Amino acid sequence: MIPDLPNVLPDLLRLPQIDGRPPRILLLYGSLRERSYSRFATLEAERLLRHLGCETRIFHADGLPLPDDADADHPKVQELREACLWSEGQVWTSPERHGAMTGVMKSQIDWIPLALGSVRPTQGRTLALMQVSGGSQSFNALNQMRILGRWMRMVTIPNQSSVAKAFLEFDDVGRMKPSPYYDRIVDVMEELVKFTLLTRGRPDLTDRYSERKETAEELSARVNQKNAT
Repeated sequence: MIPDLPNVLPDLLRLPQIDGRPPRILLLYGSLRERSYSRFATLEAERLLRHLGCETRIFHADGLPLPDDADADHPKVQELREACLWSEGQVWTSPERHGAMTGVMKSQIDWIPLALGSVRPTQGRTLALMQVSGGSQSFNALNQMRILGRWMRMVTIPNQSSVAKAFLEFDDVGRMKPSPYYDRIVDVMEELVKFTLLTRGRPDLTDRYSERKETAEELSARVNQKNAT
């Protein structure tokens, strides 16, 4: 038995071969409730990622202002953006509320710009998606987050996790009970690590002609302006 992963069969969870530093994974979740099942699922994912050799950070959105309700130099906004720049891959976990992802989840994503100067904080990073539901199994939040992941120019992995009737799947201290839902989270984290290692050191996978052209035009404009003075 793996001490922190009692639901895992050790002989069947294969550790990846990691050359160089550990993959850096940022985890976001979409609820501020004290008994937050999206946070519990995120913590389970983090335990798995650490066992698989990753370095992790969880961003806690308490204190994060609504988008446009504060300046970008707000400490929580800066914390989130710095964590995005630090990460190689991310995990987004949202409850489903009114058939959609929560406002807490969307606010975090809305505070992450497509570009910070010349740096793109999400482009090319891998992304795994999970959702928890109070009722029957649903994929509404997952589908919305997948659209957002594509919009943020992330490499969103094929597998995903949807935990139905989440209030039945976690014990009193917030640990997930053994179930096919838990096994799917194991699958998703394994796949995230594999895709993160596959895409590591390959900026050409998301290098775009239009962006290279824009950069060349900006350089030409600066040179021409300098020659005119």
